[in-house]
Amino acid sequence: MPLVRENILQMAGYVPGEQPGDSSVIKLNTNENPYPPSPRVLEAVQRITAEQLRRYPSPDARTFREAAAQVHGISPDMILCTNGGDELLALVFRACVGDGDHVAFLEPSYSLYPVLAAMQDAEKVILPYRINGTHWEFPPEIFKLAAKLLLIVNPNAPSGTLAELPTLDRIIASFPGVVLLDEAYVDFAPASALPLVREHGNVILLRSMSKGYGLAGMRFGYGIAQPSLLAQLHKVRDSYPCDALAIAAATAAITDQAYAAGTWEKIKHQRAHVSAALRSMGFTLPDSYSNFVLAQVPAPVNAGELYQRLKAANILVRYFNLPGLTDKLRITVGTAEQNTALLTALKTLTTAA
Repeated sequence: MPLVRENILQMAGYVPGEQPGDSSVIKLNTNENPYPPSPRVLEAVQRITAEQLRRYPSPDARTFREAAAQVHGISPDMILCTNGGDELLALVFRACVGDGDHVAFLEPSYSLYPVLAAMQDAEKVILPYRINGTHWEFPPEIFKLAAKLLLIVNPNAPSGTLAELPTLDRIIASFPGVVLLDEAYVDFAPASALPLVREHGNVILLRSMSKGYGLAGMRFGYGIAQPSLLAQLHKVRDSYPCDALAIAAATAAITDQAYAAGTWEKIKHQRAHVSAALRSMGFTLPDSYSNFVLAQVPAPVNAGELYQRLKAANILVRYFNLPGLTDKLRITVGTAEQNTALLTALKTLTTAA
């Protein structure tokens, strides 16, 4: 008798981006915010008492939900806090998807989606993006799907492209199951799909404090949806998913909107600079609305080899040996100094090739 389920034996697990132990490495591979969180975050963490650590934390992260509700102009009961955005994904799969159910997602997209589908022994419905040069478009099949769950990253990872709200509205209105809009990178985009949550009972927004607020090390995310849908997710969640430190840090971060917005503007400015410089070197890339760019490497340079050469030069970017991505590198937008080092190295390495 096998010790685990057969589908677990057969599946491949998710492979996270490399986390180097050497602080001298220029790390542009996992889309962390290159700037530290608001000073209020450290102040809030330092105020945590031994008594707070002795007790279990708030099961629903009430202080964060109230603060986030004010920022978004919604009621706190439309917010569900989780241990990172990935836990929200796991809850949605656990609550909505059973053996043999159909789960739809786009490719290329977040590579955790097929892993979660395999964990539930669900049937994957893969919708390939229609890619014409630097233009990424939804396939027409997305408007006539029949599945239990549809996952859309918007802005998309790894391309950084953004779908417009009227298009998403049409998809949600025609879809019979739950639509999860993964907005992990929305802080770097011009608009959120939050208005669609007010109009549709079958949509969940995923938000993360890792990217826009510089709290990747805290693992704090949250979902936004109608209270009736979140009530079902509450049934399948852990008892105390967010610890006291993470709740305090996330609450402090989201209440300092001026500081966060300042980092977003710096990242968007550097994103435009990096994009223009890459194009001048022969790379092609779609316009990005995230804190990264997806750069197609100019021939005859091999993307996998270029990734390795950058790594040897102490610069980490992300290379995906996956269909549609083997000639591309995903590059996180760093600080001005980090970006200068990257562009200097790329110019040298691509010229030598």
